Amino acid sequence: MSFWKNLFGGGGKSDEQSSAPKVLGEDTYKGFTIRAMEMKAGSEYQLCGEIEKEIDGEKRVKQFIRADKLSGVEQVSSVAIAKGRQIIDEQGDKIFDGGGW
Repeated sequence: MSFWKNLFGGGGKSDEQSSAPKVLGEDTYKGFTIRAMEMKAGSEYQLCGEIEKEIDGEKRVKQFIRADKLSGVEQVSSVAIAKGRQIIDEQGDKIFDGGGW
């Protein structure tokens, strides 16, 4: 029966549900919100997160992805939050000034 449901679109996750990244951890630091995001890389996790801050009434978000691969969710969460703090310390609000880093 599940074969027929999948074949005709029943019972599966919608695109919106399956594409939403999972938040593994969150912290507030110097007025910014840092979120560790799940990004699977085979049997490991790639270091991924986002930094958010409200500036002049506008919510600004910048994602960061690093090449580091880690084995556990807890490890990814703590390392991503530490990396987010480092980025904030180095760049402050300039994080949101276009361009990549």
